[in-house]
Amino acid sequence: MAVSSAGTAGETVPDSPVLSDVMAELAALEEPRHREVNEKHGDDHGVNLSKLRAVAKRLKTQQDLARELWATGDTAARLLALLICRPKAFDRGELDRMLRESRTPKVQDWLVNYVVKKSPHAEDLRSAWFADPDPVVASAGWALTSERVVKKPEGLDLEGLLDIIEARMKDAPGRLQWAMNQCLAQIGIEHPEHRARALDIGERLEVLKDYPTPPNCTSPFAPVWINEMVRRKSL
Repeated sequence: MAVSSAGTAGETVPDSPVLSDVMAELAALEEPRHREVNEKHGDDHGVNLSKLRAVAKRLKTQQDLARELWATGDTAARLLALLICRPKAFDRGELDRMLRESRTPKVQDWLVNYVVKKSPHAEDLRSAWFADPDPVVASAGWALTSERVVKKPEGLDLEGLLDIIEARMKDAPGRLQWAMNQCLAQIGIEHPEHRARALDIGERLEVLKDYPTPPNCTSPFAPVWINEMVRRKSL
């Protein structure tokens, strides 16, 4: 089935591709070695992300095709959809449904960072997702909250956030724990008046203290992360 092109103003969009052709191209990019590595992180695809981005660059923005790619349920197709979509074209209900369908970490991360953060519905969804009983959905709410901690903290109850983190982060499921830990670190990094408490919470809870960190990378353990980022800001 041919898909109508829908590029943004000023863009040159290629002839409307056929969904089956794009899916065949993605299948041809599949590499068992990449799939093996990705599956260790919960992602069920084997497409090199640099090659995926090259496909997206060639296709440019095509909202109709993005929706069709998403509807396939295929992880690589959904990642491509998030690269070629128009974020502001999705309504609130679509974004909520898409998040709840995003059960692999990379798709959820890209949906939140590349699409939801650019949507006029971002704050509404942040509030709705923050306390959702599904920990994967809640982790997206916490990710959006971390964004506000850094860029628009006005109106946020930072002490209240630290209360929740202190009480719940230690026993939170993996993705939710990671998102709460990021929020803890950002509060400590960006808000000196809360830094001592953020450091204390991190030291006592010891979440991600032993997380394997490659050389020249900063540990996600909040006290180390906070202190390193503060040090860099002071240079």
